[in-house]
Amino acid sequence: MKTKRQAKILELIKRNDVETQEELSDYLEKEGYQVTQATVSRDIRELKLTKVAMSNGKQKYVALNETTEDMTEKFVHVFKAGFVSMDMAQNILVIKTFAGMAMAVAAALDAMQLHEIVGCIAGDDTIMCAVRSVDDTVSIMSRLRKVIDE
Repeated sequence: MKTKRQAKILELIKRNDVETQEELSDYLEKEGYQVTQATVSRDIRELKLTKVAMSNGKQKYVALNETTEDMTEKFVHVFKAGFVSMDMAQNILVIKTFAGMAMAVAAALDAMQLHEIVGCIAGDDTIMCAVRSVDDTVSIMSRLRKVIDE
């Protein structure tokens, strides 16, 4: 049941611009799935869904495991659209984003597969990245500036 439900979720987010867990729950119920908020939340986490900004300013869920070049471009676009500034404190990279964009920007960073980043924690408008070394932090900041300036 879980596998079928999660496959249906992936289908639904490809066909529809799903903005919220509640909206996803409604779509699932229309398809005959009885779900709780906790189930939908767990499915979103297990499927590695994240929200990306649309051209109209709203956000929608997308699957992170889509690794096509088109998705890479979308993640770069999300990174650029949400980015405000960055600074470092030793081997900690701190990235400021527009309000509500930190999770999407962090997902974009994850998709960039920067091996120097051990992990990221995102809040509403701030991301803290643990980086392997101070030199790696300087290097990543330089690469991210190039992405922003493209």
